[in-house]
Formats: sequence, structure tokens, C-alpha cells
Amino acid sequence: MNASNSRLNPFALMLDPEFVLNAMENSKNLRNLRQRICRPLDKPLIPKTHSIDRIALRQYDAVIDAEEFMDSGIEAYVEAQPALQAVH
Repeated sequence: MNASNSRLNPFALMLDPEFVLNAMENSKNLRNLRQRICRPLDKPLIPKTHSIDRIALRQYDAVIDAEEFMDSGIEAYVEAQPALQAVH
């Protein structure tokens, strides 16, 4: 395999890591990249300090909990499909 094909073939590059490292060190494009480190997970979480948020959340949960359970109709589907009766 000639040199131009080995540069484009990722499997050939895995066999020659020195070539890859050398190309990275000598790359003008990589040197021109801005180096900025972002660590969004290092920022502290802002705690909820407003009681309004807690009250609204409790009210929302109460509405969800008070709703009547919606029947999915699975029993009717199982009755219509004899093969499923053995499973359910």
C-alpha cells in the first residue's frame, strides 16, 4: 500500500500510531485551534430557594395524583388475540 492510501485508511493508521502522533504534532490546523476548557459540571447547582416553586410543584403533583387512571384497554386486546391469552 502506498503512502497516500495509508494516510486515508483508518485501519492502516491504527497500525502506525507514530505516524498519527507526528501528523498531529505538525498540523497547522490543530495548532490554530482555540484552546478553551469548558467544565459545565464544575458549576454549583442553583438551589430552589423560592417557596413558590415548591408550592407549584406540589400543586402539579396533586393534580396528577388526583386524575383517574386511564384504562389502556389491554384486556380487550388480549381477548381479541387468542395467542396472547396464554401469556397474560
